[in-house]
Amino acid sequence: MNRSSWKRQRVTLSRVHSRAERCTTVREETILSIEGLKTYFYTRRGVVKAVDGIELTVNVAETLGIVGESGCGKSVTALSIMRLVPCPPGRIVGGAVHFQGENLLEKTEAEMRNIRGNKISMIFQNPMTSLNPVYTIGRQITEVMELHQFLSHKEALEKAIEMIRVVGIPDPEKQMNCYPHQLSGGMNQRAMIAMALSCRPSLLIADEPTTALDVTIQAQIMRLMRSLREEFRTSVILITHDLGLVAGFCDKVTVMYAGELVECSDTKTLFRNPKHPYTLALMKSMPRIDTPGQSELEVIEGEVPTMVNPPLGCRFHPRCPRAMDICEKERPHLMQMDPGHLVSCHLYS
Repeated sequence: MNRSSWKRQRVTLSRVHSRAERCTTVREETILSIEGLKTYFYTRRGVVKAVDGIELTVNVAETLGIVGESGCGKSVTALSIMRLVPCPPGRIVGGAVHFQGENLLEKTEAEMRNIRGNKISMIFQNPMTSLNPVYTIGRQITEVMELHQFLSHKEALEKAIEMIRVVGIPDPEKQMNCYPHQLSGGMNQRAMIAMALSCRPSLLIADEPTTALDVTIQAQIMRLMRSLREEFRTSVILITHDLGLVAGFCDKVTVMYAGELVECSDTKTLFRNPKHPYTLALMKSMPRIDTPGQSELEVIEGEVPTMVNPPLGCRFHPRCPRAMDICEKERPHLMQMDPGHLVSCHLYS
């Protein structure tokens, strides 16, 4: 190889490495960072510590799955990010929620209205209580685009029809004029998804997005969210009970129990090597197609504790088969087992 060829090759390699470094930097750019978030509900029975000091990080174009039993604080975490916690009785009492470098907890209500539905969208768990019953589906979708994307009514109408078609609602021109009570639960759920995706948000929070949908439409909706993530670099927080959905769609998984984060890791590591006893119990209670001889699913004994007076120490210790004396007295803290794998358990201290 002559001297000029060698120089050209060095320049080419330098450019390739430079592009790779830039891609890595973008890929690891954080869009959402939650630090010590605490959301309490003040009731006659006492203070319900629904979310008690959790920490999460979501990167650009990344999907984070949040799993756990009902009542563990998943949906309240999502409502806290959106600043939609009903007050009273709820109140965010501590922590910070940084979105694109700015703390959402310091924003005014007017500033949050500008962010909701535009930069951050949410697919709610129950569409029948989220859609306005006195407005048609079409009006509710077009209103979002007219407000945030400054489209004319005609442009918003055309885009709304296309979004309704994309989420699998048949005869979209006709369904645009229907009210929520005229559609099935599954149809309303698809309308909610169309509304959430219409402004191409930077962050999409999906709280059980495939509830009441058949398997075919579930796959279609998940493909739609995946294409949105890849094309527009949208980050997704997926709240679900479906561990199979998490395994096939999420990059990272966070496991919550009784308002706390007990384990967080990339998806492959968590499913191959779960550490926390609660995570292990969730895995064992999931049916598997690779174990044909499995006759009965294991159950997690006991119930999620009341958050008015949660157990001292580790909140899972009354149900944990590996509980020790220290678990009853001392609250464990998150520790790093491997790079990116965090566990909150005294077994590893």
